[in-house]
Amino acid sequence: MSDFLSGVAVFTLAYPSLMALVWMCGGLYYYFQWERRDLALARRGLVLPRYPKVTLMVPCYNEGANVEETIGHLLRQRYPDFEVLAINDGSRDDTGARLDRLAAQDTRLCVLHQRNQGKAMALNNGLKVAKGEILVGIDGDAVLDHDAVAWMVKHFLDSAKVGAVTGNPRVRTRSTIIGKIQTGEFSSIIGLIKRAQRIYGTVFTVSGVVVAFRRSALEAVGGWSTDMVTEDIDISWKLQLAGWLIHYQPQALCWVLMPETVRGLYKQRLRWAQGGAEVMLRHGPQALRWRNRRFWLLLLEYAASVLWCYAMVLLALIWLAAPDLHALGEGHFFAWSGVLMTSICLLQFGVSIFIDHHYDKSMARSFIWCVWYPLVYWLLNLVTVIVAVPKAVLRRRGQLAVWESPDRGESFRDKK
Repeated sequence: MSDFLSGVAVFTLAYPSLMALVWMCGGLYYYFQWERRDLALARRGLVLPRYPKVTLMVPCYNEGANVEETIGHLLRQRYPDFEVLAINDGSRDDTGARLDRLAAQDTRLCVLHQRNQGKAMALNNGLKVAKGEILVGIDGDAVLDHDAVAWMVKHFLDSAKVGAVTGNPRVRTRSTIIGKIQTGEFSSIIGLIKRAQRIYGTVFTVSGVVVAFRRSALEAVGGWSTDMVTEDIDISWKLQLAGWLIHYQPQALCWVLMPETVRGLYKQRLRWAQGGAEVMLRHGPQALRWRNRRFWLLLLEYAASVLWCYAMVLLALIWLAAPDLHALGEGHFFAWSGVLMTSICLLQFGVSIFIDHHYDKSMARSFIWCVWYPLVYWLLNLVTVIVAVPKAVLRRRGQLAVWESPDRGESFRDKK
């Protein structure tokens, strides 16, 4: 039994460090293989061989405080042929009235109104009336960089197999410690993960806040699933299982509002964790087939992350029952594990700052806060996965997934 517990303890310590090394290596490979060329191209100026029509779809729910800023930035895109389609999903505030007023001022903006049915239904209704060959989804509280659309469209022109391109969300709520340390997550964890997953050919999820789709790819898979709590994870798997590729474009910058309270952050990550579990339950069996073997690394990564959470709970319960794990601390591995994990953490942030300073010049200022994020990330991941997996198993299939207004932090609301 002691050997088993020692093995579990080694796994709980080694897994986070191993994944950090995988993410760093993948991120660096992506940077030197592809990203540097795009950075050089950005300095010269991106020019596309053609500019297919793009529809910027903005699903909105209770976004009255933010939607004018979001739409204003979209209308200033430096792209020659686009329309903006805002879908008001039964908002209870003045979102609908604000959108109608904006539409009266600019003919490029079209507004749809529907009863509250969730983001996926809003996007599906938008798909029916959109005129664009490429559809770009933007959250109603996000600010899109003026050149982001062109950078995402480039991927569709380069390869007919590309079904979606996920952009590069950047945190703009940095007034509290929770807000500041999330800048570390988006660079040293989320950004590196997407680069690494792009290397081995499958992406767990697009960033729902900023993502472009090929219209024909969406239509081929039947659009978004309306019964999944995270429609972005689900559409990612549907597209890739149907044979489409998903690319990542760091130049497609989008500034997003993130929770700045513990409660808001927990609720958001619980939804993400539940969405990931729901997708595994629905699409995992299909991904296990031989013809879908390129998904196996992704399935292994997810399974290992869930196993790590429950392994941590097991050790915690054993310690509570008999608080003497001295035997687990014997050996050189455990003696040096703290130093090793700290060193890997600092290296991980060094790599992310090296890569992402091209897009966020102020990121280095948050380094003192960012170094705490791995601890927060893994503990938050632990709690949310433990709670989310049973919720996903017990949730009734076919139940419409509607949303609540997210917590964006008191400091940001005060500024508004």
